[in-house]
Amino acid sequence: MVAALNETLLDPSRLPAVVADVQELIDAEVSDKSGASGLALKGGYGAVKKVGPSIVPDAVEGLLPGFVARLEPFWQDFGATGATGFGEFLTGRGDEVADALLGVTDEKIEGTSKSAIKKVYSGLRPSAKKNVVEALPRLGALVEKHAG
Repeated sequence: MVAALNETLLDPSRLPAVVADVQELIDAEVSDKSGASGLALKGGYGAVKKVGPSIVPDAVEGLLPGFVARLEPFWQDFGATGATGFGEFLTGRGDEVADALLGVTDEKIEGTSKSAIKKVYSGLRPSAKKNVVEALPRLGALVEKHAG
C-alpha cells in the first residue's frame, strides 16, 4: 500500500518544494512548445508572470489539493500494480488522467462569475488536454520524487 498523496505532497513541510517543482514543470512544458500555438502560449505565460510573479505559484498552491485528489486513484492503482515509473503509468492512461486533472480547472472556472475569464479559458481548453497529456511523464516523475 502506497501512502496517500495528500499525506505526502500536501504535507506542510514538503509543500513549498512541491509547489516550486510544479512551477518548474510548467515552465519546462511551456518552453518545450513550438509552432504558432507554442509561441502564443509562451507569450501569454510570460505576460502573466510579468504582471504578477506570484500568480503562477499562488495558482499552483490553490489548485494543488484538487489535482492531488484527482491523481490519488491513479497513484493507488499504480502502487497496486507494482509497475515501474508513475509517469509511464499515467501516460498509458493519458486521456483519462488529463480529463481528471482538467476537471479541477473546469470546476473552478464554472464557479466564477467573471465572464472574461470564462471566455479565455474556453478558448484555451481544447488544447489544454493535449498539453496535459504531454506533461504526464514529468508529472509522474515529480509525484514519485515527493511521494515515493
